[in-house]
Amino acid sequence: MNALVDGFGRTVRYLRISVTDRCDFRCVYCMAEEMTFLPRAQLLTLEEIAMLSKAFVELGVEKIRLTGGEPLVRQGVLTLVENIAGLEGLRELAMTTNGAGLVKHADALRQAGLDRLNISLDSLKPERFKALTRTGDLNQVIAGIRAARRAGFASIKLNAVLLKGRNDEEILDLVNFARDEQVDISFIEEMPLGAISEHHRGETFLSTDKVRETIEPYYPLLPTTETTLGPSRYYRMADSHSRIGFISPHSHNFCDACNRVRVTAEGRLLLCLGHEHSVDLRAVMRRYPGDSQRLKASIVTAMQKKPERHHFTTDGDVQIVRFMNATGG
Repeated sequence: MNALVDGFGRTVRYLRISVTDRCDFRCVYCMAEEMTFLPRAQLLTLEEIAMLSKAFVELGVEKIRLTGGEPLVRQGVLTLVENIAGLEGLRELAMTTNGAGLVKHADALRQAGLDRLNISLDSLKPERFKALTRTGDLNQVIAGIRAARRAGFASIKLNAVLLKGRNDEEILDLVNFARDEQVDISFIEEMPLGAISEHHRGETFLSTDKVRETIEPYYPLLPTTETTLGPSRYYRMADSHSRIGFISPHSHNFCDACNRVRVTAEGRLLLCLGHEHSVDLRAVMRRYPGDSQRLKASIVTAMQKKPERHHFTTDGDVQIVRFMNATGG
């Protein structure tokens, strides 16, 4: 029986854990060009992350996703994957990555028990990719996607954040790439997290309805009821095994069915991406080392702080001051 039910009757089955706020990219919608990262002593240790994961699974969580920052820059992450993958009751372990480290780590991640990968890919033009990520190498990421395919993951999905006037003319190119690589792809509306100066979010916002309108004349989209417990609404194409998903926090609010919570790299349990409500689980673990019952009680009590919905706007205002790298993707 799942003990994690919020005040609106929603059952939490999915946990996203940020294992680090650090990243080897500096994506323009995720963080500022010059970032100050957390002192390492403030981060959860790998042992604390494993303890948290075990507590959540014992409370009924079925899926865990490791995020960042970029999780593959965290030393020891392969051991962490192996420890979490072995938890009795966990149905799926996934990771969100920028893909740059997959040539080196894809095989080891799969052997350690990782089931699924989400890989960020916002452009197929090398110069534009470099501009959007500030430091990324497109060829390295594509090689990483192919290394992941060879490693035999149960599912690989590309995540593309579309910015009007920046990369929106690549929609069909990205769909065709996903089809050719036999992977899924989700298109994501930009979320107003963190104050950035590189662009004005009100001017670059692109609704996923517009994305669908671009795709439909070429590939009629067949709605499905398929879910990976995340917010993507999936569609299929008659002539491809690749699925197309849409994550629409602005245009098609999905809060009524929210089954997710997040833990930040410093151990704060976030009950909603669009609110600052949080509970300091690191403080509980460090004040009461090894006390799993007290930790689980703190998690269960926190569920009543989960708000009914977020209130993101599309006018460019920043609703949440923390950057996405601090939250976890």
